[in-house]
Amino acid sequence: MRHKYETRGIVLSRASYGEESVFVTLLTSDLGLVRARAQGLRRPGAKLATALATFVESDLVLVRGKESWRLVGAVLQENWFTRLRLHTPRMRAARVSGLLLRLVAGEEHDPKLFSIIRGFFGALATLPEDMHEDAEVLAALRTLAILGLDTGEIPGEESIFSTPVLVSVSLNRSSYITRINNGIIASGL
Repeated sequence: MRHKYETRGIVLSRASYGEESVFVTLLTSDLGLVRARAQGLRRPGAKLATALATFVESDLVLVRGKESWRLVGAVLQENWFTRLRLHTPRMRAARVSGLLLRLVAGEEHDPKLFSIIRGFFGALATLPEDMHEDAEVLAALRTLAILGLDTGEIPGEESIFSTPVLVSVSLNRSSYITRINNGIIASGL
């Protein structure tokens, strides 16, 4: 019998696999970035469908197979997609998530990425819209730093997206965007 791993995770993307299965890319608090197969998720009335929608945070049960992860359980905790009510915050969340997925080819085992993305989603859901661009810049910069593509100073702690931190980002936004672009160039994308 294989060991079951229980962890909290955010669904960053989904891709169809076969007739009824889906490959889900998860950012977990304990395992980092993981790609797992969820069987029967595309079936009408699938129990796990709501807990494995894009930008949903769930308590997950994963099993490590011979070649890949398999998702065997999920309980919905937070639906970030519905909390990000407007189109613009959803697009910002998608851009930062897409950057992370482009930069990480396989699995990334740094659980700090989870706290960054979770904090970023929380900021988009609670802060005024005029601070969202600064939150996006900060999330992208922190992600690049975790992946070793930026070594400069970053304001605040990794999961903090408070108003004073974002005001600091706003004052130096152009230099931070330059650092983000340099990090992306360094990655070879």
